[in-house]
Amino acid sequence: MGTLDKLTERLSRGVARRTSRRSTLAWLGAAITGAAAFPVLPVARAASGSPHGGGDGGTHTPYATGNPQDPGDRKSCDYWRYCAIDGFLCTCCGGSVSTCPPGTEMSPITWIGTCTNPADNRAYIISYNDCCGTSSCGQCMCNRNEGDRPQVRPQSNNDYNWCLGTQSSVYNCSTAVIVGVALEQSK
Repeated sequence: MGTLDKLTERLSRGVARRTSRRSTLAWLGAAITGAAAFPVLPVARAASGSPHGGGDGGTHTPYATGNPQDPGDRKSCDYWRYCAIDGFLCTCCGGSVSTCPPGTEMSPITWIGTCTNPADNRAYIISYNDCCGTSSCGQCMCNRNEGDRPQVRPQSNNDYNWCLGTQSSVYNCSTAVIVGVALEQSK
């Protein structure tokens, strides 16, 4: 044990001779700042071979809305509301296009997108909410980045884990809630 103590003392004294308190405090401050910034880094969810980064390989049964004003298969990545989604579809995980599966909670923090409904050719504002609290669903991965903005505009970027406003920051799936009709652009 004496050898280990001597080696530790020699290393400690060597570090004390070569560094000042200010440089040590500066290094420690930088490390703490870097550690504080770590949770805001984007989360890479899952990768897939399909062009939209997802789908479940065609293993689900079609789930048409039955509403001519809301056409499409809600369990398909090609559903019109999913134009800016990134994550597992809650419709494949026990929830719906606008509700979370049982045992999860909807994050109050969202990202938004503007998608065009093919039934009326109007643009709608879609709020993408992550459902949080249980581990990832793992079904119907969908990654579409239409209108995605750089990470300096986080409210329009889908690469974050948006579960920070919930009891648990564990991601499960994502919903696509219609917030309203988008205003027409002036020409």
